Amino acid sequence: MASKKELLAQIDQVKSTSKERKFNESIELAINMKEIDLSDPKNRINEEIPLPKGRGKDLKVAVIGTQEMTGKAKGSADFLYGPEDLGKFGEDKKAFKKLASQVDYFVAESTLMANIGKSLGQVLGPRGKIPKPLPPGQDPSGLIVNLKRTVRARSRDKKTFHVPVGTRQMDSADVAENINAVIRRIVGKLEKGYGNIDSIYIKTTMGKPVKLSLEVLE
Repeated sequence: MASKKELLAQIDQVKSTSKERKFNESIELAINMKEIDLSDPKNRINEEIPLPKGRGKDLKVAVIGTQEMTGKAKGSADFLYGPEDLGKFGEDKKAFKKLASQVDYFVAESTLMANIGKSLGQVLGPRGKIPKPLPPGQDPSGLIVNLKRTVRARSRDKKTFHVPVGTRQMDSADVAENINAVIRRIVGKLEKGYGNIDSIYIKTTMGKPVKLSLEVLE
């Protein structure tokens, strides 16, 4: 197995060869799979992976619940909505689609999930943003903190998919730790493990991809 130093060198290469932008670019993996039938949904990757060193950027979490739950979420959630807001969202799907594009994760009181699925499932389902249910009145703060450092890996029916692992401004050692966490989770879900990985590239949002040596991964 190659050393961690080699992985750090590849991350540094991505940073140094990518043009400086006016915003903090994400660093992401492009994972190419092989010898896997993705027409069968059970073979698809659909994982939410907490990054040990965080995303390096602020993620938005919305809570939908009674006053008791939303009161406890103040200070940790970015958006707070009550049961009365569900009707408004259902009547104005265009406005809710705009909101859904701004929110990375939704959390909802379990008693509201049926109503949410019925009125908003068409918007949230395809985006992979069905709310995380919590028991009535439970404090969602801990879950929110965890979600803010979590990435979603979804292959759908494509053999190539992308997963963010940090930002350009993050320390390369932290990005490397995140990369290993993502790859370990994904490889663990594949029937043949690394045998189902064709190649992995790392890149900034608008930069050129650099092929990652699989040997440098833990």
